[in-house]
Amino acid sequence: MKNCTFRAAIAAVALLSVTSAASAAPAKADAPVTEAELAAHIRTLAGDAFEGRAPGTEGEDRTIAYVVGEWAKAGLEAVPGSATPWLQPVPFVETQALGGAAKFKVNGRDFAIEDDGIILTGRDASVALAGLPAVFVGYGLDGAGKVNADVRGKLAIMLFDNAPFGDKLPRYRERRQMLADAGASAVLVIATDAVPWTTLRESAGSKAVRLASAKPGAPVSGFLSLEAADALLKKAGQDGGALREAAKSPDYKGIALPVTADLSAKSATRPFASNNIIAKLPGARPDGKAVLFLGHWDHLGICEPEGAADRICNGAVDNASGIAVLIEIAKRLGKGERPDRDIYFMATTAEEKGLLGAHYFADHPVVPLSDITVALNVDTIAISPRGTPVATIGRGKPAYDAVVRDAAKKLGRKLDEDGEADAFIQRQDGWALGAKGVTSLMVGGSFSDMKLLEAFLGSDYHSAADNFSDKIPLGGAAEDADLHVALGRAFADTKRWPGK
Repeated sequence: MKNCTFRAAIAAVALLSVTSAASAAPAKADAPVTEAELAAHIRTLAGDAFEGRAPGTEGEDRTIAYVVGEWAKAGLEAVPGSATPWLQPVPFVETQALGGAAKFKVNGRDFAIEDDGIILTGRDASVALAGLPAVFVGYGLDGAGKVNADVRGKLAIMLFDNAPFGDKLPRYRERRQMLADAGASAVLVIATDAVPWTTLRESAGSKAVRLASAKPGAPVSGFLSLEAADALLKKAGQDGGALREAAKSPDYKGIALPVTADLSAKSATRPFASNNIIAKLPGARPDGKAVLFLGHWDHLGICEPEGAADRICNGAVDNASGIAVLIEIAKRLGKGERPDRDIYFMATTAEEKGLLGAHYFADHPVVPLSDITVALNVDTIAISPRGTPVATIGRGKPAYDAVVRDAAKKLGRKLDEDGEADAFIQRQDGWALGAKGVTSLMVGGSFSDMKLLEAFLGSDYHSAADNFSDKIPLGGAAEDADLHVALGRAFADTKRWPGK
């Protein structure tokens, strides 16, 4: 995908598109985004030919060609000075667990955990650790966000759930990494009610992906079922429920267990590259500040075994719908009155693997992060019908909230300010940018109607059932697309928005 032939094809698509776009007369006002326009993009991007848009596959090639072609027709350009126009290569390492074994001793006596109660993954091709002392660390961090126990050379047993204290403490992946950075030889995460154990078991043989530049994790990591963890804790003289309750304190310091573990794991590793897709709409009167629209293009690819009736996780709602909206936003802003400021559009890779493309951009920005006055993330947007109130993930900055309120009001939209959407702040690409100081918002109706969102998350989400069909509610997505056009114009207007 990264060869010269593919890059040449992308350049040809872009050149032809720009040539045809140059003759288009700018519109006096932004035409409303239609459901039919969004449906056409989603139908294509979530089609079987795109094979579920997994990073590093032919499905990625097709996705890049489509998005670049549509953005170029809208008047967007490759970012100047890029060695790979339209693309930001992102290097990854893929790891697949091939097998593992765990033996525990409690007070010096063997204690067996059933094989279906533990999942192990090795960082390297082969790893074997013996006699690791175990410590239960609760959420792994204290209220100040610091590792809460001495874990060097030990097995740290950590809870999966988000901590109920502190100021937006990181999710389990980041906490697991912090324990590894503190010297933990192994980290086992207790899969509490927040994640079904059967789902984790089914994914045990799947391929994990990390940034090639990422810090090394613990030599061994994995999961314990709640039942297995409670059995181990009980044998060690502890009550699992009582420990989980005690861990809710921001001052919790963990507890050493009379447990040692022998852990081994074998894995296969493979380096590969994928791409963020990045484009620029040059401003009419640039002032050094910029607006960034983003949404992830990737999904889970071929996700079911051979013989399954439907093997492809097509990702129609998550997130072909978001990319469809970004394309139509680009068309309105590119062909209508040109905004003052530069506006960037980015379709990120590997969001499904832990916001990895967004994290890579945050660490290697093609535009200085200090220049981005706001990042507007569009993800899983085809959930709600027309007329759904507008919720904002990342709200709380009065000046920004006022812009959102004004834009929504002018479009006849009501605001949802009950705060339920805040629960998703760490589950979307804007989190990676927010961690670097970029004000990042997710705005729209999808995260307003929790019943509809939870219905999707409990059914078609991350499954082969997330296909394009007439049942997908595109009315709310079209309204949210219009809202984002208005927000793009407001934040890119040097008179209306000072560029904080």
